Amino acid sequence: MDNLSDTLKKLKITAVDRTEDSLEGCLDCLLQALAQNNMETSEKIQASGILQLFASLLTPQSSFKAKVANIIAEVAKNEFMRIPCVDAGLISPLVQLLNSKDQEVLLQTGRALGNICYDSHEGRSAVDQAGGAQIVIDRLRSLCSITDPANEKLLTVFCGMLMNYSNENDSLQAQLINMGVIPTLVKLLGIHCQNAALTEMCLVAFGNLAELESSKEQFASTNIAEELVKLFKKQIEHDKREMIFEVLAPLAENDAIKLQLVEAGLVECLLEIVQQKVDSDKEDDITELKTGSDLMVLLLLGDESMQKLFEGGKGSVFQRVLSWIPSNNHQLQLAGALAIANFARNDGNCIHMVDNGIVEKLMDLLDRHVEDGNVTVQHAALSALRNLAIPVINKAKMLSAGVTETVLKFLKSEMPPVQFKLLGTLRMLIDAQAEAAEQLGKNVKLVERLVEWCEAKDHAGVMGESNRLLSALIRHSKSKDVIKTIVQSGGIKHLVTMATSEHVIMQNEALVALALIAALELGTAEKDLESAKLVQILHRLLADERSAPEIKYNSMVLICALMGSESLHKEVQDLAFLDVVSKLRSHENKSVAQQASLTEQRLTVES
Repeated sequence: MDNLSDTLKKLKITAVDRTEDSLEGCLDCLLQALAQNNMETSEKIQASGILQLFASLLTPQSSFKAKVANIIAEVAKNEFMRIPCVDAGLISPLVQLLNSKDQEVLLQTGRALGNICYDSHEGRSAVDQAGGAQIVIDRLRSLCSITDPANEKLLTVFCGMLMNYSNENDSLQAQLINMGVIPTLVKLLGIHCQNAALTEMCLVAFGNLAELESSKEQFASTNIAEELVKLFKKQIEHDKREMIFEVLAPLAENDAIKLQLVEAGLVECLLEIVQQKVDSDKEDDITELKTGSDLMVLLLLGDESMQKLFEGGKGSVFQRVLSWIPSNNHQLQLAGALAIANFARNDGNCIHMVDNGIVEKLMDLLDRHVEDGNVTVQHAALSALRNLAIPVINKAKMLSAGVTETVLKFLKSEMPPVQFKLLGTLRMLIDAQAEAAEQLGKNVKLVERLVEWCEAKDHAGVMGESNRLLSALIRHSKSKDVIKTIVQSGGIKHLVTMATSEHVIMQNEALVALALIAALELGTAEKDLESAKLVQILHRLLADERSAPEIKYNSMVLICALMGSESLHKEVQDLAFLDVVSKLRSHENKSVAQQASLTEQRLTVES
């Protein structure tokens, strides 16, 4: 190290005098010292003030530019040296050297800039201002097709430099995307897929860029899907496959890329992984099974990719996914149920699946998870049943298969996601199914649980679905017994509150259900309607200009129905409804205007 102090002193003199031999000797000595103890040597270099002299040794004419760039690359491995390198004015001359034709100069310059940018805002800013990124991308483009080892090493360094420049920085990543880095990197991957280091660098770059929404369109216009699938097929190491998965997952969020991945044969690779790993208890294999099956489900979220794999219900992929449902592996059961839920996104698919026995498979799966079951599997299987119940033709078939009985086994669940899907499934099943609605509506345990969930303020979804199911039980059954059960369980106040929901569809459902209650069982519900302040709420809905036409219409229908109750009639008279209703006679909506005339007559006669 004493030697080093002498070298630094000597270097100061020779850098000014430009005595070539002794200058080269000093630089070699510095590189040796850095190889032995990088941190201590870097500290001494910083203390000596020699960094400022390096700028003059980085000119295109200098014979030592490669060695100086190498020294800068070595010192910039230390975090404390990156800002001093920027302050010493080294960035601009380094960026100029990127135009050199000398491979060694380019290599060391790329290393130096890459290390200065690593985790350093100041380093990145300086490279940005000097226009370094564009030059590197242009060099990558021009050198892309040369496959000799030295060039591949240079390409790897340049990719690494761009990574360090833009890592975790959205605006710099967006800048690289605008400069066209994506097609260049995809081309690199295709040409150099035999080179492990370069391939890895491209994958890391893709992983970072793919997180940005603006990158997806550019990726979709390249053959990235084909290249990644080709690469994936060659990999046997878990870590390498994991790296490719990390790129595939964000890319597969884009529908166009989903389809490209399906067409490139990714699904077959994923099915093979599932088959290989399903019985293994090794941690890596379990991870890969989860990642592979999750990705499979993600590919099915795109309408085109999903339909391509469904192949009219005859597709081998669809058949394989079906076989996951009865498996003993929770991850596969989950992926199978989620895949069915995704296939069940149009009526044709749903009808085909119900006719081919999917419902029974899902019911068997749910039965296996009733006691201490896996919540994610319960949630996924219920999601699939809910989707399958949407086409009208499927409802009666699913009801006679006993779906409601299976679903009701989960009434005791304390997990909001399961509660939410359970409610949605029952609501879909009873739509326009009077008998089923009546049967469920008279089920005291169910109605009491619904009333309890109507107060689940921490879970807006569960609360909303419970209210909607209460209303649906009345609307579809039109049954006095159902209304009595709901009144006895304390459900009326929730229906009245639902009439004030911010969602018009829910307001409407509540008003229709309340009108049926008033028409069929007004005496039974009278006290509850009073204490829930229904009349005041209706007055407010009619007076509010923002209320939708159907809300105004159904509110007036309900007012007329309430006139049969003495106490509610009195409340209507006290609130001067006539004023509000007569104004609505000139409403632009014909149905509202007509109902206003009828309601006005009724109010006048009854007053």
